[in-house]
Amino acid sequence: MGVSRRNFLNIATGVGTMAAASRFLPAQQPPQAAPTKPNLEPWVGQPQPYPYFAGRSAVAVVKGESRRKNITDALVAIDDQIRPGLKLKKYVVLKPNCVSQVPLGTTNADALMGILDYLAPRFKGPVVIAESSGNTMGSYEALGYKKIVAEFPNQKVSLVALNEEAKYEVITVFDYNAHVIPVRLAARLLDPDAYVICCAVMKTHNAQVATLTVKNMVLGAPLSAPTGVTPRWSDKRKYHVGMRMMQVNMMMTAQKLKPNWGAGVIDGY
Repeated sequence: MGVSRRNFLNIATGVGTMAAASRFLPAQQPPQAAPTKPNLEPWVGQPQPYPYFAGRSAVAVVKGESRRKNITDALVAIDDQIRPGLKLKKYVVLKPNCVSQVPLGTTNADALMGILDYLAPRFKGPVVIAESSGNTMGSYEALGYKKIVAEFPNQKVSLVALNEEAKYEVITVFDYNAHVIPVRLAARLLDPDAYVICCAVMKTHNAQVATLTVKNMVLGAPLSAPTGVTPRWSDKRKYHVGMRMMQVNMMMTAQKLKPNWGAGVIDGY
């Protein structure tokens, strides 16, 4: 096969380049280390602004014909997990879900009484039922919560509207444009003297798929203006800032509340 001078020079240059590379390449490469097991948990040992929670919660699941007894029995089943924390606290906060006065979407009074049946022989301090809905006292009345106070006189049960109590701590979350903004969280849910028990009703949600214990606590903590205060304001609205930013805001709020969480009840009766 005939080879022109141009093709010969191209071939010679290519061969020369590869030869040079093969001569110098071994000297430039560091010795290969033995393969290591891939780190499947990159957060381990690393400083994290939002630490990964590696623990497990003790869970009791009870099925029966009585909502009230189901809840008592479930708490008794994990009594060894609850009792040590109770001993360290001065009072108990029960956080229901009273987003409206419609019974199907709110915490049933029997669910709260089931918790109080569990607490009665185990905790002698006062118990506060606390919520921050738009008309909290109206919801208490409509849902029959006042009968709870009458049935448990020894527990010193009180009904508190967190918006009217108007005590709060400030944290920062994000708006639609990821700008930092302040929100006011109910101080009672952050009180180190309180053992907080969430009493959520299992229900669907348009943005979170389901409302369970975490969402009940997180969106129950931001306050709104007390009655008669103008202009009206609601820090809950600051969480409704799009599907993605809402998740971040809920996560940051949950991390603020988590050190004071005691137990969670999910009523799926």
